[in-house]
Formats: sequence, C-alpha cells, structure tokens
Amino acid sequence: MGFTDAHALRPVVTTPFPAPNVMDLTMFKERKESMYWGTYRPQAYFGVRVRDPHPLVAGLMWLVSEQNEPVMRHFCEDKHGLKLFGWTEHNGTDYGQQDLVEKDLVLQTSFVKSKENMFGQVKLSDTAEDDSNVYVFQISTMSQFSTIDIAFISGIDEKTADMEDRTNTLTGSQLTTLLAEKHVAFDEKFRECFNLSEEIDAKTLDVGKAAIGNMLGCIGYLYGQSKVYYHKSKHHFLHYWPAELYTSVPCRSKLPWGQLSDEGFHQMLIWRWDFRITLDIVGHWLDLMNVEGWIPREQILGLEALRLVSNCNKIKHDHVQYPDVVNPPTLLLVLCGCLIKKWCLYEKKFNDEESAENVSFLERAFARLEAWFQWLYTSQKGKKEGSFYWRGRDSTTDQELNPRTVASGMDDYPRASHPSDGEMHVDLRCWIYLAADCMKFITTFLQRKKTEEDYSSIVHQLSDFDDLNKMHYDRDHKTYLDFGNHTEKVRLVIEFGRGIRVTDEEPELKKVPHVGYASLFPFMSKIIPPHSEILEQQLDLISSNELACSDYGLLSLAKTRIKQIHSFVIIKSSMQLFVHDTERSDEPTTMLERSHMDEYELHDSCLPQTLLFSNVVGEYDKTRYIWERYDQTKGTGEGGRNFTGWSALILLIMTEDYPRL
Repeated sequence: MGFTDAHALRPVVTTPFPAPNVMDLTMFKERKESMYWGTYRPQAYFGVRVRDPHPLVAGLMWLVSEQNEPVMRHFCEDKHGLKLFGWTEHNGTDYGQQDLVEKDLVLQTSFVKSKENMFGQVKLSDTAEDDSNVYVFQISTMSQFSTIDIAFISGIDEKTADMEDRTNTLTGSQLTTLLAEKHVAFDEKFRECFNLSEEIDAKTLDVGKAAIGNMLGCIGYLYGQSKVYYHKSKHHFLHYWPAELYTSVPCRSKLPWGQLSDEGFHQMLIWRWDFRITLDIVGHWLDLMNVEGWIPREQILGLEALRLVSNCNKIKHDHVQYPDVVNPPTLLLVLCGCLIKKWCLYEKKFNDEESAENVSFLERAFARLEAWFQWLYTSQKGKKEGSFYWRGRDSTTDQELNPRTVASGMDDYPRASHPSDGEMHVDLRCWIYLAADCMKFITTFLQRKKTEEDYSSIVHQLSDFDDLNKMHYDRDHKTYLDFGNHTEKVRLVIEFGRGIRVTDEEPELKKVPHVGYASLFPFMSKIIPPHSEILEQQLDLISSNELACSDYGLLSLAKTRIKQIHSFVIIKSSMQLFVHDTERSDEPTTMLERSHMDEYELHDSCLPQTLLFSNVVGEYDKTRYIWERYDQTKGTGEGGRNFTGWSALILLIMTEDYPRL
C-alpha cells in the first residue's frame, strides 16, 4: 500500500478519486430541494429525515405488551414477528402508503409531501431549552378506529403566513383528497412504466405493486465513514473520508444499508419508474471511489446503521471493508443495458432534455467508470492469463466447511474446499467480460474511439470460446466449473459446541465438481455460440428436474442445497435465446434455436420463469411478503422479508421486460 504525492500523509486506500464529483452536476443541485425530505430511514418501521449530514429525523414508535411487560417498536426487526409490514405503494419522492400489523393492532401509515409547504431548510421555533434535541409526542386513544394527522411544517416563525391555513392543507379532508389523488397517480404510473396487460389478475398486480413500492420505499440516506483494512494501522483499519450515500437497501429488517452489487438489481426496476432517481443513486456510489478505482462494497454509514448491524446479523460483522475485495459490477449493466441501449438508442423514450441529462451524467462519470473497470480487471486476475478469482475467501478458518465467497454475491456457493491464489472462478470471468462489453458500448456512445478499441480487445479475449472451455468446461459433468485446490473429503465435527472442519485427504488442483448457478454464467453472458452442443447441454441443465430445476424454480446448487435462487438473468437469457432480435439483423435465428423452440414452448409450464413466478405470487398471497429465497421442497419463503434485492425483479419477469445486454 503506497502513498500519493499530493497527500504525503494519506494512504492511497483513503484518498478520494481525483476528479469532479458526479453529484456536483447541475441536474442534482436543481433537484436538491424537491428531494430534501423523504422516508429516508428504511431501517425504521416508519421514519423520515432530510438528506443532510446533520439531519432532523422523525419516526413512529408504538408500545405493545410481551409477557406483561411493555416493549417498544421502532426499528424493523424480524424477531418482532409482525404479521405484516411494508409499503403497498410508494412513488419514491412525495407519497407512500404502508400497513403495519402486529397481533390485533393495525397501523396504516400514509406519507405525502406538498410542494406548497417545503422550503429546503429546517427552521424550528425557539420554544425549547437550549440543550434540547429530542421531542417526543405521545398519543393515547381508547377508540377502536382512529385517524391521526401529523403535519410538520418547516420555515415557521412569527412573521410567516397564517399557520392555520398551512396546517389545514396537510390535515383533515384536504389531506384525504391529496392522498386519494396520489393513489390514482401511482396506479396510472405503475401500469404505464411496466406496460402491464389489462388481463393481469389482482393477485399478480398486488405482487408487482409491492415490488416497486417497497423498492422505492426502501431508499435511504446515510452519512458517515466506512472502516477499511490497512495493515500498517495500529487497529488494522482506517476510516474512509466522511461521505453521504443515497441508496436503495436490499432488506429493511436484515440489510438496511448500502450494498454495491445489490444496487444494480434495484436500479433495473427504479430507472423504469424514474431514471433521475437512478442517476442520483449511481452518482452517490461513484463518488465513494478512491484514487485506485475501488468502491467499498458495503456501506454501513453513521451510528444508527452501525448499531443495527449486530441486531440484523447472526454472523459476526466487524464492518471493515477490504480494498482487494470487489462486487459484481451490476451498475454497469444498468447504465449500459437500460439507460443507453434501451431508452436512448432503441426505443428513444427520453425527450431531448432527458437525453442531455443522461449524456451529461455519463460524461462526468466516465473517468470513474473507467477507473472502476481497470481496478476490477487488474485486482482480480488469476495466475493464468484470462483467469480471475474472487478475493476475500478465508484460507485460515477451520469453522466453515467451504469458506464463503461473500464478494461474489453468492456468499455460500461452494468453491474449492481450500482457498488459494490458484483458483479460477467462471462467474467472475463472465462478469468481467460483461463489464468490458458495457464499457465498450459506453465509449462508443460517447464517441471515444481509442478507448473503445482497448475494451474491444478485452471483450475479444474473454469471449474466446476455446479458451473458456480449456479453463472451465468439464466433459464429465457437461457444464462449466470452477478450478482450485479441492477435495470432497471434508466434514464438520462438533467439538465443545462448535463445528470444526476436518480434512480426510489432501486437496489437489482440479475442477470443482459442484454444478450450480456459477455453471450457467457463460450461458447468461451469451458467450456460448448458438451452434455449440454445449448450449444444448446448458438448456438441458436449466430444465432438468434431475439437476437444477425444482417445482419452484431454479436451484443455486444442483439437488444438494435447499435454497432456491431468483434466476432473473438466467430467465432473461433463456427467453431471448428463442426470440429473433429484430434490432440485430446480422444475427439471424440459428438451426439450434429453431430446433429447441418447439420443445421448450411445448413445456412452457415447466420453464423456470413459470415455476418461479407462480411460487412467488402464491407465497405473497399467503404471507404478504416477497422473500429473500424460497425452499426447494415446499416453495415457502425464507430469509429476509420484504426483500427488495433480486427478489423484486419478479415484476420484470411478470412483464417480460428484460434489459438488453
């Protein structure tokens, strides 16, 4: 770890990227006032705050009795066992409706902002002691049905306009009317943005609205400093510079902070609703980049977020981010596949002003995108040319049967049993290929020909089918596998109440015989030529009940795990395979595509998207939650509730609206 010339006393890892911040663009300054207030505390059952490092925050608390003792509810926690919590509607800016149900208590919270009453700055009347910083309002009622309107009006002093008139616009019948108008507008925009058929049934519509409503309602604002690993420090970590983050969190009760790879999945929905929110969020993430092009993958910023970590995770979490650990570059897929290809070029749904904003954003962000790719490409290289492996696996632990690969986004997917620098991960090679292809397209769009040629060279190298097969294809399993120092003869032995890993034979460098999600990445990345027999084998793997397909969708690991994956990208690839892309007339439908078309259409009810879709809708109807994952034997929801990461992409499966890559 070295030092920069400009900051002789500052290590590289905590040196900001030397370019103008994306968030300093005029487009964001113009929207600052309208986006100042919001439900930016997703970790609370209902919380509002301002986008400011030193905010005024507000939230809802209620008391219930447990074992004849009063307990307080405020932060979302699965252990509370609420029958229901979550946004049924939210538009991301000034409106939302949410239901909270605990035992016999039903709370319905509505949120609305009125432009006539937000002044950008928070000014409270000087009516309290100088040292007061918390106000608590207690509301008690004996009525079975009660409606309480709470209006917060900023900018109040003795000289302002009539207080009563201003309050009336945000309470009573006027508030009821305003909420009804917002509800109608939400419904109309929902159908417009996702091009929903009039024939879709009510249960399916409920799932779709919950997906986008919770996604938008889970957008939060964080401010603080990350901890980053630094071996020369006394405590082996340093603090990143103080930074803000506007982000959509994956799960309010389990992961209520920023996750880099999850953000790309979030934005596949959000940009269709409001592309300016997407640019706002992506811009914040890019401004977290250090001088080397690294972005800390997990953003637990501020005291409130840090306190929640221990409550939300059973696994010990030290909060420290490691500067050699990456996440899948999903944000590039959003910028390239959605904003540029779909709306700017092919369908041209942006008007001139909106297109200009997109171009301005990409021009400002380009230096950071390029640095991010170059750091990703160089930092994750393997020993063999064209190979890559995820950093961050613990080679010293004896408490995990197969040390986790958290960086990949598939935390407990089994890699080589003994982590080493000789590993080659097939999914990472495909991710870097996709990232290079996205950068190539962005450079073409911005007319940077010299840089485009550099990315074209990398794309050509990583799409070399023969080279991919030499590294990762296994003829016995007829699919793609990781490579590493591996043995199958490992087991956990319980000693003194904890599991200890025991290895019964020496591992050796070889392909890892675990068929699963990672095996399908060459298919998802469209690297496999359409005339190859391997493509047929991949399709067989996807549709086979003997291997990867269950009655409830695709499995993360072939018949050896009980978790079901949310296979959005696999579904997208399989659907596009059988549809001639009229926008790419130089690639006609091949004989293999035609030979399989009838077979797979005849068995449409068994396709992954059909199984997954029906199960998610059915479980939502039973539980009123979209879950983090689903059990392969029963289809029941597991993990985080109201999981708005990949699970919320069920809405895109519903509309068959897939990003073009």
